[in-house]
Amino acid sequence: MIRNILFSLFFFTGITLISILFLPSLIMPQKFVLFGGKIMGYWAAICLKIFLSTQIIIKGKENICKDHKFFIAASHQSMFETFYLQTIFNSPVFILKNELLNIPVFGWYLKKIGSISIKRDKVSRDNLDFFTNIKKIVNNSDRPLIIFPQATRVLPTEKPEFKKGAARIYKELDIYCQPVAINSGYVWPKIGKKIPNRKITISIIKPLSPGLSSEEFLRILQKEIYNELDNIN
Repeated sequence: MIRNILFSLFFFTGITLISILFLPSLIMPQKFVLFGGKIMGYWAAICLKIFLSTQIIIKGKENICKDHKFFIAASHQSMFETFYLQTIFNSPVFILKNELLNIPVFGWYLKKIGSISIKRDKVSRDNLDFFTNIKKIVNNSDRPLIIFPQATRVLPTEKPEFKKGAARIYKELDIYCQPVAINSGYVWPKIGKKIPNRKITISIIKPLSPGLSSEEFLRILQKEIYNELDNIN
């Protein structure tokens, strides 16, 4: 319990201080805000190591797309990956709930880094332009888009069907997909206490080429990620 309290205290205090220190970056070029995001990712790793004795293992770095545009499709068990994946990939572009953009300070940062918002369960002009906006950002940037096909954080034992929106993004972008399996829920679960003395493994799987049918892509993506989660757990 004490380790959990210390972790939360230092982690959230650090995130708050980083946010305050980087406030001037909101009127500076975007690269300064993105650098702040990477610092938050490293800070998460430092707090996990010091207070929970967590070892972070990265597998398959050689599988990262180097000569093609790609988007990332990652499993989602924890808050951890939203911070730490920024240290592995080139400041990914996140898709998030529109409500998050309205949070003071935090929402300002999300807008500055070019996050793509969507109003869930609503038909709006913004939602109708959603895929157009994604294609525009991907075509005009070297930063990869990141999606979580499970749509929300899940427990390590849960294996929900991937959402069809992942296949729609794959078809619309017509670029490579970089699957990533992360078992962070065994250390930093979405509910309950954090668990010390465990490993978090981030496994970067060989990319899927464009050109598959939507159904085949979703089937292969889900199989690859869940099989890899079974291997690293």
